[in-house]
Amino acid sequence: MNKLFIVSLLALLMVTSYRAAGETAYRELDILGELENLDVPQDDIDDDVNFFDFSLFTSQFSGKNLVNVDSFGAAGDGVSDDTQAFVSAWKIACSAPRSVLLVPQGRSYLVNATKFNGPCQESLIIQIDGTIVAPDDPSQWNPRFQRVWLEFSKLQGVVFQGNGVLDGSGTKWWAASCKKNKSNPCIGAPTALTIESSSNVYVRGLTIRNSQQMHLIIARSNTVRVSRVMVTSPGDSPNTDGIHITASTNVIVQDCKISTGDDCVSIVNASSRIKMKKIYCGPGHGISIGSLGRGNSTATVSAIVLDTAVLKNTTNGLRIKTWQGGNGYVKGVRFENVEMHDVANPIIIDQFYCDSPSTCQNQTSAVHITEIMYRNITGTTKSKNAIKFACSDAVPCSHIVLNNVNLEGNDGKVEAYCNSAEGFGYGVVHPSADCLDSHDDKSLDQTQYLSETVLVGEDALNAHDEL
Repeated sequence: MNKLFIVSLLALLMVTSYRAAGETAYRELDILGELENLDVPQDDIDDDVNFFDFSLFTSQFSGKNLVNVDSFGAAGDGVSDDTQAFVSAWKIACSAPRSVLLVPQGRSYLVNATKFNGPCQESLIIQIDGTIVAPDDPSQWNPRFQRVWLEFSKLQGVVFQGNGVLDGSGTKWWAASCKKNKSNPCIGAPTALTIESSSNVYVRGLTIRNSQQMHLIIARSNTVRVSRVMVTSPGDSPNTDGIHITASTNVIVQDCKISTGDDCVSIVNASSRIKMKKIYCGPGHGISIGSLGRGNSTATVSAIVLDTAVLKNTTNGLRIKTWQGGNGYVKGVRFENVEMHDVANPIIIDQFYCDSPSTCQNQTSAVHITEIMYRNITGTTKSKNAIKFACSDAVPCSHIVLNNVNLEGNDGKVEAYCNSAEGFGYGVVHPSADCLDSHDDKSLDQTQYLSETVLVGEDALNAHDEL
């Protein structure tokens, strides 16, 4: 059995001596065990598809059916409309087994909003080595595709790969956003790349930049791996989430570098068994679960792991955000081995999230947030309070575990570390957050329990205003 797990169990046995005996104590032990052993997808997926190399086509890929967009009339000059050439090439590649749809390197293809639908024949590779660029004028965008630029749906066993670029030409879209100018109408903008209702999909090596809104969405899909993908857009570009996961299961995001104007990774309703590993984030709004529960809706998110990340100059670090009035739960989340550099709000749980031009109404129901672990979180913060818990008094957060959390201010003074309650946040946590810590992650000999600062009612709401 894992040594850290054994020591942690002993620490909680000490904690429970100060609590009421019976089922509650045993439940605390169960919770920590569940957090240590979250059942999430492994990151050692068999990488059995090699990057396509045109020079090796006659040998290594002799059994493949090459479908080059240039063969269908694509100009590749970045000015001529190549949409129809891509649609024609897709129909051929999708209908033939073991096809490679090739977007050649060294060329730029202007493609309008398009939906590429499956299902397709087996072993399809979409090889993007050139640049695909979107039209830059929102007024010329087809209203039937208001939220879509390149969407791929109903695929199974498809690989997207290459050293190419998807460029959303988002500058004019950002200028028209109500986040930039409140006099502008708040309307949705396209996502650069959407993987919809698909399974066993692999996206690797691509660069997605300057998306009109979100860069990559994984929606209603199962078993998706994203690796070595770079996302880049300016830090002030509105709503430009890097990778957005919704209603999906068994997703791995690994070895990705994300610089954007919103969440680097966002995970929302009906998502479970998500693993993020080796993520670089910054600028951006950090790694977020939510928002959830808007409009009194029910949301469920479970079994989420972030293992190894660097967050630099981000607005937030590790955030869980829910609206008042919602229902459902966020359950079983482990954030670990995260290094932060000048992060404004390193750790946040916010059950009073309100991204609305008007004031949000106070409501008693809330999405329950439970079984959350923060472990080996280190670095520097710009915030006076490095850990902020703004939790509902009606549906309080529960079973929050902090282990080896060590965050310091820019002046070198300690803001929050796990054997001190000073610098922790606000809200209602029941039972209080469990603090398991020594500054040696190989041993917990000095582990001790400290109660979280608890504010209720108006105090909790006032604390939220500082976020």
